[in-house]
Amino acid sequence: MEILFKEESYKIMGACFEVYKEKGCGFLEPVYQECLSIELGLQEIPFVAQAALALTYKDRPLKQKFVPDYVCYDKVIVEIKAVSELTNAHRAQVHNYLKASGHQLGLLVNFGQSPKVEWERIVRQTRT
Repeated sequence: MEILFKEESYKIMGACFEVYKEKGCGFLEPVYQECLSIELGLQEIPFVAQAALALTYKDRPLKQKFVPDYVCYDKVIVEIKAVSELTNAHRAQVHNYLKASGHQLGLLVNFGQSPKVEWERIVRQTRT
């Protein structure tokens, strides 16, 4: 089985590792958000930070939007955290982003762990 968006994921995670190498853990999420935006730009990884994406209910648009931390390469959602450990609520958040956006891959990245970045690939399950 081929890994979905392998090269793109590798590059995105490389940027995350670089931020962690430079900053370590212990900062709040907005610090990592700002650093990662800089690093993605330095590495020439195409991204949109905190773009509000539309939601619908029974084909009707909602006023509420959802705002993933990043959409990279116009196809990978990246959600960052700075917490002691990732929880099922964090995973559910990424699953919901994938379902609502139609994207297939999400990267859940936690900068709050020591001695290294904690991360998970989350693939949207499609019904067959």
